[in-house]
Amino acid sequence: MAPTRDVAIVSFAQSDHRRAASDTNEVEMIQPVIHGALDKIGAKIADIGFTCSGSSDYLAGQAFSFVMTLDAVGAFPPIMESHVEMDGAWALYEAWLKIQAGHADTALVYGYSKASPGDLPRVLSRQLDPYYYGPLWPDSVALAGLQARAMLDAGLITEAEMAGIAHRSREAARGNPHAQIKGSAPIDQLLAEDYLSDPLRVHDVPPITDGGAAIVLAAGDRAREWVDRPAWIRGIDHRIDSHNLGARDLTAAPSAKLAGEKAGIGAGAVDVAELHAPFTHQEKILTTALGLGGSTVINPSGGPLAANPVMGAGLIRLGEVANRIMDGEANRGVAHATSGHLLQQNLVAVLEGDA
Repeated sequence: MAPTRDVAIVSFAQSDHRRAASDTNEVEMIQPVIHGALDKIGAKIADIGFTCSGSSDYLAGQAFSFVMTLDAVGAFPPIMESHVEMDGAWALYEAWLKIQAGHADTALVYGYSKASPGDLPRVLSRQLDPYYYGPLWPDSVALAGLQARAMLDAGLITEAEMAGIAHRSREAARGNPHAQIKGSAPIDQLLAEDYLSDPLRVHDVPPITDGGAAIVLAAGDRAREWVDRPAWIRGIDHRIDSHNLGARDLTAAPSAKLAGEKAGIGAGAVDVAELHAPFTHQEKILTTALGLGGSTVINPSGGPLAANPVMGAGLIRLGEVANRIMDGEANRGVAHATSGHLLQQNLVAVLEGDA
């Protein structure tokens, strides 16, 4: 979708991601992140016209858990607020629409989760169709293994390529102070490891992560008041594939391709892309679907293979691209977020800096 108002990301903050943030609850974990995003631009809650969050009650273990986390925003002044039971990238989309409609000029968006207390792969099985797939209790790693096997059998990827993606991503994470996994063994050592869920090895699978992220959006001149070089959202779109895993080609992501086209990826060269590809083989699916060429730097932050806070990892992709544009490292970038199993739902945004 093309914007009718110029809206930009003007600030981004994220937690130092950990396997288990056992010393904090969700409020204590996300509060410094939210206020870190505001402090970067000298903003207060009173400057924010709309607040939207993304989280999961399944991970929190209680209904309407996001209400509790509003304590991290602050009790005063009163806010206009909404929530999505999705990755924070979809909360950003709702906030972007709110600004497009003229109901706000600024927005605070955040996404978070503590996945460590439970069995995350089994918890994620609750995203499946409740009649045919859910009762079988297939976990997320096993399903990803089926997808990887389909790609290998079709000749679309090799195990060596998958190991190469893991190695490149986690080596890139050495430069990311917030990453959970920094650095990788050599590719030949990775390929010598035992399978976790054939054909996936440990390096092919995202880490279980506690953490979150926050972004501030602003329209027009308000954005320029806060930062010298805003990261303008020039296009954003999200699409969904069939819930029935047997009804779609698992080696492709047509919804990601369509979302990328609608967001306008093809309108110019892409300097950097942050792809929410939790499993190594999914990066290959996404680069193909989005038409990203060899000149595009993929996941310089390390991506979700370096830190994967559920309900926050997609929002982080937007923030990582925005930071590189605001810092002048890139002129045009693509951010991608996914939700559901095997790249079922996909959101794509194109971000640009001023010429």
